[in-house]
Amino acid sequence: QVQLVESGGGLVQAGGSLRLSCAASGHTFSNYAMDWFRQAPGKERDFVAAIRWSGSSTYYANSVQGRFTISRDNAKNTVYLQMNRLKPEDTAVYYCHARIDGTDYWGQGTQVTVSS
Repeated sequence: QVQLVESGGGLVQAGGSLRLSCAASGHTFSNYAMDWFRQAPGKERDFVAAIRWSGSSTYYANSVQGRFTISRDNAKNTVYLQMNRLKPEDTAVYYCHARIDGTDYWGQGTQVTVSS
């Protein structure tokens, strides 16, 4: 079955960097766009970044544009989110997502905490 497993979260000071990874299995992910979302305590899950199957196009939320970079390695079935110049408001659980044939798949999430 389809599985998405995030890793790389942690505690970092404001201005620091983290790199999240999402390892996918159970399908040919190279044919599909993949996304990152995040959810802060008491808030809705929000879009962060997306990347087309080829990696040729990327999309970002305004709040992370210029600080975060999404990339993918289709040979490894892995999507990455490089997060630089982190801010306390970036604190959230970060989720990897893929929509395959009309079905949404989510990872279990990885916690990112940015201290001021």
